Amino acid sequence: MTENIMNVSLNRESLRILITDPVDEYMVRTLKERGLKLSYQPDITREELLKVVEGYDILVVRSRTKVDKQVIEKGKNLKIIARAGIGVDNIDTDEAERRKIRVVYAPGASTDSAAELTIGLMISAARNMFTSMSLAKAGIYKKTQGVELSGKTIGIIGFGRIGYKVGVITKAMGMNVIAYDVVDVSKRVEGIGKAVTLDELVSESDVISIHVTVGKDAKPILTAREFEMMKRGVIIVNTSRAVAVDGKALLKYIKEGKITYATDVFWNEPPKEEWEVELLRHERVTVTTHIGAQTKEAQYRVAVITTENLLKAIQEL
Repeated sequence: MTENIMNVSLNRESLRILITDPVDEYMVRTLKERGLKLSYQPDITREELLKVVEGYDILVVRSRTKVDKQVIEKGKNLKIIARAGIGVDNIDTDEAERRKIRVVYAPGASTDSAAELTIGLMISAARNMFTSMSLAKAGIYKKTQGVELSGKTIGIIGFGRIGYKVGVITKAMGMNVIAYDVVDVSKRVEGIGKAVTLDELVSESDVISIHVTVGKDAKPILTAREFEMMKRGVIIVNTSRAVAVDGKALLKYIKEGKITYATDVFWNEPPKEEWEVELLRHERVTVTTHIGAQTKEAQYRVAVITTENLLKAIQEL
């Protein structure tokens, strides 16, 4: 992959690039080596960005920077927006398309990291590890009881790269795998488990793992209707998008003791709504701080793939 990048013959050295979030040094070094004019401002504020974005042709972001309609309108000279990540949910892609701005990103770059975190959260929730660790750190050596995952049924919502990887791992752990997606994944799931409807998945699963890509204004996939159909004691793991779940309805079922929730994503980060904070602090909730792609390996792959796709886009201008 690196060799392919270095073989690209650039003829757009006058383009001005602004990077507004921390990225692996590979990206910064490679773009500079190609003679591109680069401004690396990983701590820039939104207010500052709105003032200076007009002076750049290319904007590179990760998750922190929200490239909404206002930013795009201010970026009158923008030709390319690059997201150093696996999705583009923090970019107004409709507005970018309307203004004929190319959007590139790095699909698949953090598959392994996200899948591994999913398994970690799943085991942590099943074995009450957070409670046990908290007790131990407080000097209280009290045993906590959990459940085994082997022999249980895991329902995977969204059977793309990450969902498939989670299916392979959990199958190897002795779990029964069922999967649901908006597209037909019956062939993809062969040898691992079986494809089912959403209603079948929520009613049959002991563990539900969510791996979907949806917009910030999307309707929840799991609502009170689906929660009612679930088994008592079900574990829900969400390492994709918080909006895939109706948070207020979820809190009700958590408080009733029906659901245990383990998540890497929240509706607001950090949580700010009263119901979010209550959910965050509940003993049946395990939370990490959106670290699905936060491994050295994943961030390097993200940088390499995003850089490659960015250079290709530049050549096509």
